[in-house]
Amino acid sequence: LRQVSDLTDFSRGHWLRELLCRGEEPSHVQSSPDGQHLLLLQKSRPPTLPRVVAFQRHSIAGADLERSWQPPQPALVGLLFLQSPVVLGSWVLAVVWEHGRTEVWHFVVAVGWQLLQTLELCQGARARVVSVCSQGASLVWCEERPPLGAHSDMSKCAFRFCVCARALEVGEQGVRLGTVRIVLHNSPEYQVLASPQHVFLVPSAAAFATTSRFLLIWHPEKSEFTITAPSAGFIHSKVLRSSSESDFRKLLLGSVGLLSGFTPLDIHTSTVSNSGGLLLVSTKCSVSVVEPDGTHRHIFDLEGGPLAQGSHVQLKTFGSILACVLAGVLYLVDQNSGRLIEKEVLSMKEVHFLESQGEEDSIQLLTQTGIYSFSFSKPEDSSRPEPCLVEMVFEEACRYYQRRSLSSSKLTVEKLKKGGTFQAPVVLAAILQHSLHQKQKPAQGLQDTYAKLLSTMSLELQSYMSLELLKTCVVCAPESEVESYCKELVEQEVSRILQSDMDKDNLAYLNSVFASFPKAAWKATRSCLQLQQNGDGLLVARATPEVWKKVLCQPQLEEVGQNGMVPLFELICASFLRFKPKWLPSFVELTQQYISNSWSYSSKEGPEGRVPLYKRALGVLARKNKHSEADEEMELELLLCSKRPKAVLQALHLLIRLKQWQRVVEVAEKFSKLSPLLNKEIFTTLLAEFAQHRELDPYLDRLWPLCPAELTASDILTMVLQYLPHSQEDPVPFSSEGNQLTVGLLKPLLHRVLQRPSVQDEMYSDALQSTTFPPPTPPREH
Repeated sequence: LRQVSDLTDFSRGHWLRELLCRGEEPSHVQSSPDGQHLLLLQKSRPPTLPRVVAFQRHSIAGADLERSWQPPQPALVGLLFLQSPVVLGSWVLAVVWEHGRTEVWHFVVAVGWQLLQTLELCQGARARVVSVCSQGASLVWCEERPPLGAHSDMSKCAFRFCVCARALEVGEQGVRLGTVRIVLHNSPEYQVLASPQHVFLVPSAAAFATTSRFLLIWHPEKSEFTITAPSAGFIHSKVLRSSSESDFRKLLLGSVGLLSGFTPLDIHTSTVSNSGGLLLVSTKCSVSVVEPDGTHRHIFDLEGGPLAQGSHVQLKTFGSILACVLAGVLYLVDQNSGRLIEKEVLSMKEVHFLESQGEEDSIQLLTQTGIYSFSFSKPEDSSRPEPCLVEMVFEEACRYYQRRSLSSSKLTVEKLKKGGTFQAPVVLAAILQHSLHQKQKPAQGLQDTYAKLLSTMSLELQSYMSLELLKTCVVCAPESEVESYCKELVEQEVSRILQSDMDKDNLAYLNSVFASFPKAAWKATRSCLQLQQNGDGLLVARATPEVWKKVLCQPQLEEVGQNGMVPLFELICASFLRFKPKWLPSFVELTQQYISNSWSYSSKEGPEGRVPLYKRALGVLARKNKHSEADEEMELELLLCSKRPKAVLQALHLLIRLKQWQRVVEVAEKFSKLSPLLNKEIFTTLLAEFAQHRELDPYLDRLWPLCPAELTASDILTMVLQYLPHSQEDPVPFSSEGNQLTVGLLKPLLHRVLQRPSVQDEMYSDALQSTTFPPPTPPREH
């Protein structure tokens, strides 16, 4: 933190210092787009009058701007610097008063501030401006329109505000106001905050509880409103095609029930970042951002207790860095990752941010003694070319050693560096420091052992650097190219994790990747497992055994279900169901083939030791929101592809329930060959169905050959009598319905069984088939 200029750099610097050193600080400090003018709005109590003062750098001759007003005059609402679309690089200052009067000032070198024109924003004489901002070449404001009647309905008085927009064109001939455009009428009081393409509508503290549970985002180019709530994210968007649709109540007509269940907004301070998002600070010191598309993201939590109503928090973004000053402490936070870069305790309590004049690697602060610059860029002569990367090495090493430590004491980065016990992170940090920016002499300054390690891991380093470069491209790429970058990034990330240990953190990361980029994750999975169809239309996979083990590993029971985390096998099955459902049964069959080659059938250490794979796939199918006929077919295929007796019988019962008799017989013929026990279970099930109804009669010639060899005629008759339906009427010889079982239908099966040789006959078949009968007398012994 160094001083870059004194307050004497401004004209009347002693007056500026005197103003800043008083007990009452200015409520608003703003610098001009070129950084040459400093604007202060001082709202203090009598006897000192509130006033606006403009200070000029480098003491160029010219009149200074100073405007003050008496208390009876309406208060000042906004100070806005507007770009002139006619003259490039030219800007004007608009001073907006509460009753709608607007003064447009222009600064001319060697002449000073000149009043170009005084305008009237509002059309009604009774309107009162409560908030104003500039969006492009237009002014957007929220005004109060009091009801005409003195005793009007209080419910109607609550929605007496209106959001308006009006073009303000600054040309060589003067200033011209366009027609008033009603953006939203009959609305509660809103504070309007403008980004380059959008306008955020933040409800004021005086708004009712029902209307202070959400935010509105107006998109001028599309004439569209987005409703969003920090507690729920994006809710609804609606295009307003005519002025009649711009009513606040009509806008919320379809979302009132949903909005009433949200928690009220907790907003202490709000401002717009340079990237176009809305930065919010809650009373609990939580900093978050609402993007223009309505999504909400938490960034950082400031230290300190609940913020009081009068406490002052300052926010400003410099590139991707968020600067925040609270209670004399400066926080520098990376907006993208939420990581705290720097925390600095300032010697002064009251500071104000200034424009950095195109320098995104420094922050300028206005204090009572001068202007200071805080630089967070890397020095040129730094011996650590990638400090963030090196710190990541030590932090990851701390987590690694902490998991394997038997001690309860917390291992820190400082202990890791100074202890001298852990050499691996020190070696890796040294390699990173000497190799990332010295490609022409990668081994310069390294020990011989380090140089050998560097040559061994050079390919890994190149892969890692290309991955980091790709991540940077994703962050900086335009929207049209983000999808292609994300596809490549997800493929590299999935491949990287499948080559590392599948711990709980990596599994949680994979869950987030599959949830955020489902299509890219599906393509990455196909690429890593090398899934494709061969010439016969069968699914084949050429993944290595190490990758298969990562796919099939099942975490501990206490780790599953935390924050919705599911194992990788279930993630892949969900991708199959979404993008290629026909391949899922074949994939389950492939995994079972790999298991049968790698583990014994009943091994509890294997992936199927606790829950079979087909049941895990069925669990993914059961979690689908909507179930259809295709899902029933998928359930059948998963049960049959497992080839397990219980699963086959379950599929057979499902087909019987669906009355698909042709498939019932086909499944019976196919799976009866697997084992005699399964054959007996299938035949018993079908014989029970045959005894109850006549649906299987067309398939009896295919059903009877499935009869097991150990069943006798008496066994069959016993089972048939057991499963015969009980009739409520007296039995008759001939039924008129024609659906009862007759002896004629059962005769072919009984005839087939009776003609079959019994087990005892087979035992003595060799003796019965002897050429001589009776057998010859054995020779006598002397």
